Amino acid sequence: MKLRVGYEMIYDFPQPTPMIVVLGTHFSRASDIIVPDFLTVDPPVQITPYRDMFGNWCSRLVAPAGRMRLAADGIVRDSGIPDPVVPTAIQHAIEDLPADSIVYLLGSRYCETDLLSDTAWKMFETTTPGWPRVQAICDFVHNHIKFDYQHARATRTAHEAFDEGRGVCRDYAHLAIALCRCMNIPARYCTGYLGDVGTPKPWAAGDFAGWFEAFIGGHWYTFDPRNNVPRLGRVLIAQGRDAADVPITQTFGPNTLVSFKVWTDEIDETADRSH
Repeated sequence: MKLRVGYEMIYDFPQPTPMIVVLGTHFSRASDIIVPDFLTVDPPVQITPYRDMFGNWCSRLVAPAGRMRLAADGIVRDSGIPDPVVPTAIQHAIEDLPADSIVYLLGSRYCETDLLSDTAWKMFETTTPGWPRVQAICDFVHNHIKFDYQHARATRTAHEAFDEGRGVCRDYAHLAIALCRCMNIPARYCTGYLGDVGTPKPWAAGDFAGWFEAFIGGHWYTFDPRNNVPRLGRVLIAQGRDAADVPITQTFGPNTLVSFKVWTDEIDETADRSH
């Protein structure tokens, strides 16, 4: 199937303001891109691209004073197959893990392994290592946190989400990541597009989504404690230790977000062929 993905964000800036933007389909999906979702800005300014330490595609720019529009609109080919489920995926001994996965065992800004380690071992020590253990963590997080946009907070950590029992998709991901790391399973944060294709209507307003990947069975596998069921049409944008590594926009000065729209829509190819 084909997905139309994109966004429009409108900001007001009281003064010229540097920005870093981490948006655009991840390089791992390059072969699936039909129409690139290139970043466009209005009024036009110079955009300087670079790759961060995790390989994510980032863009630097200086927003002028006044109103500015950031937007993209692309088309991505997708298999239409839900997230894989591999119950036999084993948990690796730490000494057998690839070197580049070790950083995802450590505590980070939003995932305080030191504060959650005792709790994690008490809760999950008797679970079967590997996929069943990660799924048990996702089951717990899914049931423990109540989804609540009204109480979203950019500073909420995994430990705070555990204590408060509410949050949004990034909070589900952060708590599950922290618990996995406490159990010696590498886990990394993912942000991207995830529409409601394949789910019953009515669909919620579009937004970017947060989930995570765990390294088990020799591969990075997708887990989504917010939805906690395999989903289709997931399009990765960026990966990092937690959300602090992959903010969609990082502004270095005051601003007001005036408007925010995100879309992940299946293209009706039957309708396309009829014209």
